[in-house]
Amino acid sequence: MAGVSFDIPRGTTLGLVGESGCGKSTTARCVLRLIEPTSGQVLLRRRLQNGDAETIDVLAADRSQLRSLRREMQIVFQDPFASLNPRMRVGDIIEEQLVVHTSMTENARRERVRSLLELVGLNPKYTDRFPHEFSGGQRQRIGVARALALNPGFIVADEPVSALDVSIQAQVLNLLNELQARLGLTYLFIAHDLAVVRHISDRIAVMYLGKIVEMTASDTLFREPLHPYTHALLSAAPVPDPPAQRARRRLLLEGEVPSPLNPPTGCRFHPRCPVGRDQEVCRTTEPPLEDKELGHLVACHFPQRLSG
Repeated sequence: MAGVSFDIPRGTTLGLVGESGCGKSTTARCVLRLIEPTSGQVLLRRRLQNGDAETIDVLAADRSQLRSLRREMQIVFQDPFASLNPRMRVGDIIEEQLVVHTSMTENARRERVRSLLELVGLNPKYTDRFPHEFSGGQRQRIGVARALALNPGFIVADEPVSALDVSIQAQVLNLLNELQARLGLTYLFIAHDLAVVRHISDRIAVMYLGKIVEMTASDTLFREPLHPYTHALLSAAPVPDPPAQRARRRLLLEGEVPSPLNPPTGCRFHPRCPVGRDQEVCRTTEPPLEDKELGHLVACHFPQRLSG
């Protein structure tokens, strides 16, 4: 991962998509400082109790400041079966953060836990149950409740529905949308399923081999993609219309994904690109992520040569 840069306005969702191993989860963990990046900044703007706002560099925060920032930033993990301690009751799992980060009384904490379960669509009486007594979708709701315990403003959702049945995915996505509208949350939403990202994201960033190669509004990306890798992703995504699906032209990428430890020179995508493999500039010069048209950022030397 190198040179990754983006901003997420308050109350909006940035979707981050790409193949497995391209650096999506690493990016998210660097943002939360669960992984220490070697350089860069992660600027978090948060509201103070007096109504003012301040901007803090998460990567420059000391231990005490970082502990305070944990209240502002939370994560919903990919696997609802692995992210909950099987030996703890659900109420204790959610309450744990309140014990560590607040001075609330036990009764106040228990009431907060019950209200959080109700907020995510679960029965408040479930506090004494263990994770194995819940379905995958219910467990992910518990994970969402845990993330909301400290009233954060920013949440990383790291492929939160990829382990769920399709019918349950829609329920969890609708829940996240409802919570965002109700609480003014800001999401970094990571996924490899383009249909999922389109459903929830205001803007989408496409990542390839540790770099963002295209970023724009969600509708624009699906209507007018400019990068050849984005074209390949969209052509591989099925559409719920058999005649339209049969009539589509697939863009098949040749070769294997290079190692991120030894990326190709020039454009990282050029060995697999139908345009770049024949262009000297693509093999020798890395394209910057530039605004091609009205906020549509693309890292490609020949975006205009692509056809939809």
